[in-house]
Amino acid sequence: MAKIFCVANQKGGVGKTTTTVNLAAGLAKVGQRVLMVDLDPQGNATMGSGVDKRAMQLSVYDVLLESASVNEAAIFSEKCGYHVLGANRELAGAEVELVEVERRERRLKQALAAVADEYDFVLIDCPPSLSMLTLNGLCSAHGVIVPMQCEYFALEGLTDLVNTIKQVHANLNKDLQIIGLLRVMFDPRITLQQQVSDQLKAHFGDKVFDTVIPRNVRLAEAPSYGLPGVVFDPAARGSQAFIAFAEEMVQRIKAM
Repeated sequence: MAKIFCVANQKGGVGKTTTTVNLAAGLAKVGQRVLMVDLDPQGNATMGSGVDKRAMQLSVYDVLLESASVNEAAIFSEKCGYHVLGANRELAGAEVELVEVERRERRLKQALAAVADEYDFVLIDCPPSLSMLTLNGLCSAHGVIVPMQCEYFALEGLTDLVNTIKQVHANLNKDLQIIGLLRVMFDPRITLQQQVSDQLKAHFGDKVFDTVIPRNVRLAEAPSYGLPGVVFDPAARGSQAFIAFAEEMVQRIKAM
């Protein structure tokens, strides 16, 4: 039975897509069956997984509007080792089209239920805004992985996200919880980052993942080659950290 996780943060530019594709690739490398769902109309996670968003016949848009199943729309990325339910600009229209339909916030949940036995992990890359697309992701998920930079403004964004998760938990999805906070783009030489990291650990305790993702040029370069860093340069510090994170995720799920 697949464990479904949203990678979410209401603050933009914190590395959600980088986290999603590299965790997906890391989990595939440690032997897990993975489906990566791109819920962002920009389609960055799709392109970053070696799939051309312009050439897709079917996408997550078709799945949300119930004109295709996940099995019909998902593409296996040979280079990355996981399946991709991709997104492109069409998805921006889904926001408007879903307003009128029944069960609009549960469309993705129903679609994923049909393939729950085919994967070990489903990772959902959410857009930064709290939209109908993000709501579909949160209603589908067992938990939320929150990538965050150790900076002051990131703490403010985290407060908003925690409140959103509480509301979705209370009204729409009783399973939803924060699985963990992942510290990304971390530079231990910066005193403020170390202080914010310590604050996070003091406040959230074991909800903070042990793995820390360092600031790494190779991770930043990888998307321009249409690959996760874990595949593009497996030996890079950032890639090694994501493989360690994938192993930590597997252990954490076993303990749940």
